[in-house]
Amino acid sequence: MIKVVLKISLVVLLLSNFSVAKAQVSLKDILGQLGRGRDTTKSTTAASSQTNTNTPRSGTVTKAEANNAIKQALGNGLQASINLLSARDGYLGDAAVKILMPKEAQKVEQTLRAVGMGALCDKFIASMNRAAETAVSEAGTVFVNSLSKMTIQDAYTILLSGQKDAATSYFKTNTTTELTTRFSPIIESAMGKNNVSGYWTQLTTAYNQLPLSANKIETNLAAYVTQRAIDGLFIKVADQELKIRDNLGGSRTTDLLAKVFGWVDGQK
Repeated sequence: MIKVVLKISLVVLLLSNFSVAKAQVSLKDILGQLGRGRDTTKSTTAASSQTNTNTPRSGTVTKAEANNAIKQALGNGLQASINLLSARDGYLGDAAVKILMPKEAQKVEQTLRAVGMGALCDKFIASMNRAAETAVSEAGTVFVNSLSKMTIQDAYTILLSGQKDAATSYFKTNTTTELTTRFSPIIESAMGKNNVSGYWTQLTTAYNQLPLSANKIETNLAAYVTQRAIDGLFIKVADQELKIRDNLGGSRTTDLLAKVFGWVDGQK
């Protein structure tokens, strides 16, 4: 009889301890949830404060919207420029960006064309432009990197600068060095594949064999083609920026672009 009573007491004690432990776990969970709830409230307050900070004095467009709009516009414009130039004849077929003979070699070109060697000149010019068309696709990575570093204040300044090429100028300042580094080896490789150096040697050799007083021409072709490729890229980027700023051809293709750039129009 005593053993039975002891067993019953032991069972009751175990059940009581289990209930207390369960209650403690439940209380801990509730406190955790309450704690998370307090953190959420703080986050909400901080987010609200940030939103207020991003609101310009006009109150019509937030700086966050301006930032997103300028990056969206630039992203679209940059990609369009790269697509245009990386296509066959992207450089060669566009007079605004076509890479011509180096200035110091233009006398060579004139002389060779005058004696019926224009075809060789054309092959050389085409080969330089093919090299640029090959390299320009590398610009995408550089521009994406630059966009990621652009601050809200940068974007807002670009948006309201009043200059039609403000974004293009920003990219020239911030990407030219990296573009040159990335373009150079690709240009050199593409020049080899397109026989640029071979055509250049033929041109200078033919010129030097003519009965004319000719000074030796020394041109770093890789550096020349690289720089002209970058110059052409920024010409196209400026064209795309102008389209968006002036809404040419309905280039404000999203609600955000329409809202933000429409607001900018109203500030003029």
